[in-house]
Amino acid sequence: MSTDHRAQVAELMADYRRSRERLAETHHDLSSIAETARSEDGSVQVVVGPQGVLREVVLSGDVYERQRPAQLAATIVQLTAAAAQAASRRAADVLAEVLPAGTDPELLLGGRADGASDSAPRNESPRNESRRNESPRIDDNVDDDDEDFSNASWLRQGPAERKW
Repeated sequence: MSTDHRAQVAELMADYRRSRERLAETHHDLSSIAETARSEDGSVQVVVGPQGVLREVVLSGDVYERQRPAQLAATIVQLTAAAAQAASRRAADVLAEVLPAGTDPELLLGGRADGASDSAPRNESPRNESRRNESPRIDDNVDDDDEDFSNASWLRQGPAERKW
């Protein structure tokens, strides 16, 4: 191998090592993201990690006296959404430093730059629209000619209710 090729290979290897180090730093920065949101009265606190994953819920001792269960649940959901949005912004900032110019980190993180949700499938039938977030049922692939298993959901029955 000529000296020019060795120098090129050495330079490529050095670039590769720098890229790997930067990737490891970025991965560490992304995985260490945690955002906290608190209710106005301080009775509820949530901590959300990368990708909006709920890590912690802290409730004050008297929160059950201050809020009804449905209200408490709604507060937790609202705070979690706010913290997840803040975590997503931080992740976008981390990614913006390493992405090529003109690349929108929000798109890579599953969001849209205009803040609108892009998670809803397009041109979905009304039947599928209402079942989009449901788990598949045992009878989803049953043909009309087959035996009707629509009431047989072994996964949702307790052991005493199973009919083997």
